[in-house]
Amino acid sequence: MADAVSAVVEQWQHERPDIDFWPVGVVGRIMRISRMWDKEIKDFLAGHGLEPGEFDVLSTLRRSGAPYELTAGTFLKTSLVTTGAITLRVDRMHDKGLVTRTRDDNDRRSVKIRLTDHGLEVIDRVLPLHIANEARLLQALGPAECRQVIAALSTLLESYGDVAPRRA
Repeated sequence: MADAVSAVVEQWQHERPDIDFWPVGVVGRIMRISRMWDKEIKDFLAGHGLEPGEFDVLSTLRRSGAPYELTAGTFLKTSLVTTGAITLRVDRMHDKGLVTRTRDDNDRRSVKIRLTDHGLEVIDRVLPLHIANEARLLQALGPAECRQVIAALSTLLESYGDVAPRRA
């Protein structure tokens, strides 16, 4: 059985045989699976009382190591969150008791975002479940296929300049 993108490519090949539609086979599938996974992950996190952006904040702070705090500037460099989204998101998370926000003692203009004990408990409880959910999303692939997908997608990301920040 062919996937939905195969049907799209086949239709285009019939309508415009003068164009090689191979890129649609790759980009279309990545975009389609991204939408499906976004919904799956959003639904999973909602079942744990979290939004995807909140999970990103919690996991960014948790992986930063004790004391699980970052300045807002450092946080933006190491997370998947945009500048405009961070203030509102941190406000909501503060209201839920997941994070605190404090002024930096060394630079009063700088704000630090820190996991609360409750935030640490939430991320430590949900993280293993989230990883198991992501493994479930990949269950159709074997380990070798996963390594190939990782390598190919990493190459694409690097080609767009999406590289890990240098460590200070």
